[in-house]
Amino acid sequence: NFSRVTEFILLGLSNTRELQVLFFTIFFLAYAMVLLGNLLIIVTVRTDPKLSSPMYFLLCNLSFLDICCTSVTVPRMLVDLLSQRKAIAFENCIAQLFFLHFAGASEMFLLTVMAYDRYAAICKPLHYTAIMNRRVCWVLVCACWAGGFLHSIVQTLLTIQLPFCGPNTINNYFCDVPPVIRLACMDIYVIEWLMVSNSGLICLFCFLLLVTSYMFILVTIRTRFTEGHWKALSTCASHVMVVTLFFVPCIFIYLRPFSTFPFDKHICVIYTVFSPVMNPLIYTLRNNEVKASMWKLWKRY
Repeated sequence: NFSRVTEFILLGLSNTRELQVLFFTIFFLAYAMVLLGNLLIIVTVRTDPKLSSPMYFLLCNLSFLDICCTSVTVPRMLVDLLSQRKAIAFENCIAQLFFLHFAGASEMFLLTVMAYDRYAAICKPLHYTAIMNRRVCWVLVCACWAGGFLHSIVQTLLTIQLPFCGPNTINNYFCDVPPVIRLACMDIYVIEWLMVSNSGLICLFCFLLLVTSYMFILVTIRTRFTEGHWKALSTCASHVMVVTLFFVPCIFIYLRPFSTFPFDKHICVIYTVFSPVMNPLIYTLRNNEVKASMWKLWKRY
């Protein structure tokens, strides 16, 4: 009596109509902020020749990845919040899973590269132009995208080969590896450990690299009491806040096999919605050069 599941039912964040309307308003505004803020960063960096340093090149790529990450999950969630039946076809579920991990892993690697760029700029200023030239930046960005694709294709292949013939209800607002593989009609002990070694360890490893780089920056700043280095300290503190907001929920979700909690879907909101909202605010409002370029762009058009 084998029959393959052709669609999944997403339970979403709430079944209460009033809460669904409230969530729709909040997430629609958040998505609009992500699109407008990150598109403004991309246009500003691309049109102002003064913003040609590696830091702004990487920031432009981060903005594009933020748009990709939120566009994979949020539009579908907004539609489901206004729908009675929240069904997603099996193929669309796998596609959402693939593109989410592709963009998400690429962003993790890129945030690590950005931390390395700040480390080189603050700790080795005399060698910075040799360490982070345009060619190196392109190589690092391509490596981030390649790493994200490799990570995502492994996750997708491990998921798609599982037999799905029983329950098809996902207690989340999007298709992700942990809730989907638990619907498989087989023992997933080995699969879950493979998922943890892929997703969970990548999150943890990138986060530890980020923390290590910022520790080196703090040690360097501690011995140099100049105005520029204190400004760098303030900037790094805001960056640490953003990456913590992104990485800690990911580590909690993907480095924890064989268990699930009802509030997991609410934790997912942090790194799929609110973290991309914070990135434009932190990386632009605290940067005088970007704000000046945006003001010039506004006066020009």
